[in-house]
Amino acid sequence: MTKEDLRIVFMGTPEFAVETLQALVENNYNVVAVVTQPDKPVGRHQTEMQPSEVKKYSLEHGLPVLQPEKMKDPVFIEQLRSYNANLQVVVAFRMLPEVVWAMPEYGTFNVHAALLPQYRGAAPINWAVINGETETGVTTFFLDHDIDTGRIILKKHFPIPDEADVEYVYDGLMHLGAQICLETLDAIIAADGHPDSIPQDDSQFSILNSQLKSAPKIFKETCQIDWTKSAKQVYDFVRGLSPYPGAWTTLVTPDGKETVLKIFKTRKTGNPCQQTGALKVDGKSLLVACGDEWLELVELQLAGKKRMKATDFLNGMKQVGESRLK
Repeated sequence: MTKEDLRIVFMGTPEFAVETLQALVENNYNVVAVVTQPDKPVGRHQTEMQPSEVKKYSLEHGLPVLQPEKMKDPVFIEQLRSYNANLQVVVAFRMLPEVVWAMPEYGTFNVHAALLPQYRGAAPINWAVINGETETGVTTFFLDHDIDTGRIILKKHFPIPDEADVEYVYDGLMHLGAQICLETLDAIIAADGHPDSIPQDDSQFSILNSQLKSAPKIFKETCQIDWTKSAKQVYDFVRGLSPYPGAWTTLVTPDGKETVLKIFKTRKTGNPCQQTGALKVDGKSLLVACGDEWLELVELQLAGKKRMKATDFLNGMKQVGESRLK
């Protein structure tokens, strides 16, 4: 089998997926069509329609684009079948019904931004950083009935430095995901469509007495900081949500006024504290009391304001030391 023989349908939506699609195009793989999310209304009056990043790239490179509202729509199914794909590649897309993922003769594989079976779910990059992992990676696996549980083809590891935020890890895995996709395709071509793959084994975590961690979708409520947790846990939580969607808390001023405050960067101090949520000004530093230690707030954003350094925040905010976070 050659690259030309392997007819590929690519499925993806955000910037993360564009890197892999670009790698396929620039390395002359035979991408016959692209499936992405429908355009979304944006703007104040929701009258302007915004295409996905994958759609933008696809149109720029003359690739046919399908945008089904529902993946089981009979019209879409017939359109998809008309491209006679041997294989489908999925990166950062929605769940697929069996009628879609089982359609090609060589199946459908997904590029997942974690080391499966760890961090199955919609937000694996965020949760790996939030949980203080020192390593993550990417995995390619064949889609099956249950989400992120199919047979694993390849894995690649990626270190997470202690100071790294989710943007750093996102960028690293975006490039690594494109690389592992090409290697997976080459393995499929070399094996005439049937590369070696292994089933995921959840039982190994029970044997090793370790925890199998999930990566559920993140909502606004998920991003609220719990100051009763340790400084290390809060530190990891903040960088796991920075710069987007951003960890947040509520600033309560001495007069009882409450304002939402986003925190983008913190620094560990190692100094013990009391009174969880209390604020303290130490020279030009702004500190908050966590469950065990003071944590320095380095970059933050008041509701309706721009992101700023804590030093600038202190210059424009009176009675900070008498305020608290909850």
